[in-house]
Amino acid sequence: MNPAVPFANVVAASGAPVEALRMTEAGFRELYALHARPLKAYLSRLTGNAALAEDLMQESFYRMMRAEMPEMDEGQRKSYLYRTATNLARDHFRGKKFEPAPLDERIATRAQEGRGASEIQLSADIQKVMNDIKPNERALMWMAYVEGASHREIAAVTGLKEASIRPLLFRVKQKLAGLLRDRGFRQETGR
Repeated sequence: MNPAVPFANVVAASGAPVEALRMTEAGFRELYALHARPLKAYLSRLTGNAALAEDLMQESFYRMMRAEMPEMDEGQRKSYLYRTATNLARDHFRGKKFEPAPLDERIATRAQEGRGASEIQLSADIQKVMNDIKPNERALMWMAYVEGASHREIAAVTGLKEASIRPLLFRVKQKLAGLLRDRGFRQETGR
């Protein structure tokens, strides 16, 4: 268990007394340990800004804590967190020009983590291409191919119809393939 789980900070930041919160500290720690890292990674890719992703993640957990909700299974809690996070990100960018964190800053961070030059360059190239698609398209790709979410789960998080997820993913993949081709990446023909 991560001792740095910010339960006390969330409670203090909310201004709400501890009794008003609907989740125990132990329950929150378990939920946080299970979902914080993947949710932050999702939000980082969606927003392109690690600090904003951290803020949105914390707000998502806080909203879940204070909500009066019926008993939920693990899948429902995950769906609630991701949907809340997605909506918070949408609200943040509504009416604003999207500006991801500077690419040079992200490359320097990866270099400090000990990644090799070719891995850093490939990561930077992919990040540039991902920044060229809309945040909702990034969210679809992240949930489908990184989180491994089903079309039904993606629909629940995004508020889209389940039947529309497959064609939307296809279109985004086609768009990404075109962007990669435009940047000089070619599909390997070897088996």
